[in-house]
Amino acid sequence: MTAAAAPRTDWDDPHWRAAALDWVTEALARTGRRVAGQVEPRLRPWSLVWRVPTDDGDVWFKANSPGTRYEAGLLAALARLTPERVLDPIAVDAGRGWSLMPDGGATLREVTGRDGDLTRWESVLSEYVELQRTAAAHVEELLALGVPDHRPELLPGLFEKLLDDRPALLMGTPDGLTAEAYDRLRGLLPAYADRCRWLADSGIVPSIQHDDLHDGNVFVAATGHRFFDWGDASVAHPFGTLLVTLRSVAHATGRDATDPALERLRDAYLEPWTDCSDRRSLRQLADAAAWVTMVSRSLSWRRALATSDPTRAEYAAAVPGWLEELLVVEPS
Repeated sequence: MTAAAAPRTDWDDPHWRAAALDWVTEALARTGRRVAGQVEPRLRPWSLVWRVPTDDGDVWFKANSPGTRYEAGLLAALARLTPERVLDPIAVDAGRGWSLMPDGGATLREVTGRDGDLTRWESVLSEYVELQRTAAAHVEELLALGVPDHRPELLPGLFEKLLDDRPALLMGTPDGLTAEAYDRLRGLLPAYADRCRWLADSGIVPSIQHDDLHDGNVFVAATGHRFFDWGDASVAHPFGTLLVTLRSVAHATGRDATDPALERLRDAYLEPWTDCSDRRSLRQLADAAAWVTMVSRSLSWRRALATSDPTRAEYAAAVPGWLEELLVVEPS
């Protein structure tokens, strides 16, 4: 999608800001709190976040762009379905893509830094699997909220349509796909469809898939971990989570992608699924899901950048970039 064709956000409009601040003020008043200072904004093409000081600690307001607006409704649903694994929103306006959240405390990144000990990550992933397995029974509800449908049986068609979106692929630009890479991706479509069929028939049912689960999106609490920032999420094969998570852990701890410690972390994630299949099959499915999910990542970036915000150009290379990753590790 080109910037000219993308929906416009009004975050710079004084009337929009006043309406948003009124909404925050009213929501806080219902909890007996009030705004106690100037909001501190953080702006990205896909969202506006305010740190809002109150007379009882900070809270966080988020407004999503049209491409990620579903996050607000998803937050409310997950808080109801898995209250021990996400923060309970103070207020949500799903139609406008607005959410007001309590402060979650320290993130996993802040607690562990670049600590090479992955023991805590094993607990994080075990708790995340609990969330996924609970949410799996409610995928139709999540889809009705507008959460993108990236179930394996649909991904081949989404991939093919994405290849038709040449502006999003930055064809003919330094950051875009070359003609050679484009042709190779077209040639991968049959193998990609085969992998998706295998995942769809695997017996592992679709669920919520965070798609950007790293140490900066996990809060650490005395009673466990809380997962946040669901703007990239989709309903998909749950194992697709491992693509970003294992890469981010490798980067944060200075490990090579083939490090046995990452394999152990993968196995810790897969352990709760051993009631569905044997470990060898689960590992094969995890490898296939990670490869397939590269298209999901590309689609996620295209959604996030469906805005006229001029700063979108700083991130646009991620759309073709994730597709090029498919060519780095092609299926055997």
